Amino acid sequence: MTISQARPLLSPEEIAVRAGQQVPHLHMPERFDVFSARENRLRQHAASHAMQDFLVFAAEVAHAQHQALQAYPAVVLPDAEALDAARNTAQAPLPAALWPRDPLWRVALCDMLDKLLPRLANNPAQAVVQELQQMSDQEMELQADRLLNNIMFGLKLSTAPLIAAGLQAYWTHMLLATVAARGDDKLAPFGRIGDSTRCPCCGSLPTASISRVDGEGNYRYLHCSLCSLQWHMVRIKCSHCESTKGIHYHSLQAAGDTTSSNTVSKEAVEVETCDECNHYLKIVRMERDIAVEPVADDLSSVILDLLISEAGYQRHGVNLLLLFGDPETAETGNDGGGG
Repeated sequence: MTISQARPLLSPEEIAVRAGQQVPHLHMPERFDVFSARENRLRQHAASHAMQDFLVFAAEVAHAQHQALQAYPAVVLPDAEALDAARNTAQAPLPAALWPRDPLWRVALCDMLDKLLPRLANNPAQAVVQELQQMSDQEMELQADRLLNNIMFGLKLSTAPLIAAGLQAYWTHMLLATVAARGDDKLAPFGRIGDSTRCPCCGSLPTASISRVDGEGNYRYLHCSLCSLQWHMVRIKCSHCESTKGIHYHSLQAAGDTTSSNTVSKEAVEVETCDECNHYLKIVRMERDIAVEPVADDLSSVILDLLISEAGYQRHGVNLLLLFGDPETAETGNDGGGG
């Protein structure tokens, strides 16, 4: 395997002008397919992948998330006053670390686990599901707090992806329910916040960015790791420090094999690195593969993380379904792990 650097795209100035005139700031997830599209993409990758068992497990988790989202219980949402206050102060209205979670998120998660368990026959992940089912409400909330605050100390890495899956379904539902409650003024609850590298809805880090071509031009959006909202960020601009200098793109290629179907898929995923701050974030490109899905393609391209990390870059962003961490490390901060 070799890392190759892609040729540069438009200049930052050219893209900034075009984006400022044309591109919508937000791209909303759809209740009917946000998790089902992820499941389908994970199964597609799993068919011939070295991490097949894990990707199939992740696909089953996405299946459970999809089912949960279709009939999610009514939970407490921010009222009009809270939404206005967040907008006026350029803050996220559903902040991951501060939002008082409705206990019904645990009820929805437990239902997800009940439906997930029989689908994992003869899979070692069954034991992890059962471990979480036996966890007390207090411990589950404590684990959720650690996860949402990027605290690795005391976080159970075995059950963290399942708790994260429950939180993702919960936050995605809150995002969609808040939008639905606003009627025709559906994007009003979510505006630009003070930190453009974080989600305008919940303030979370992105998992990856996506180059969209579905009727909105070829523009880059960052994809939230928690609520799946996508927000626009100009291409050739660091998603960590926002510099437009020293930006490079790298892709993974099978050495000596330019005809493999796997090569086509891998080239749809690139790494954007910044020499100014030594951070990176992946970008998935719909113009190269219309079926790309940020979370699924990020999980299936862990080898890129390993190679780029060896080159001295740190990841900006997180994939909550695949966390890495040292149990002795008290906090991961903005560079919290993720595969």
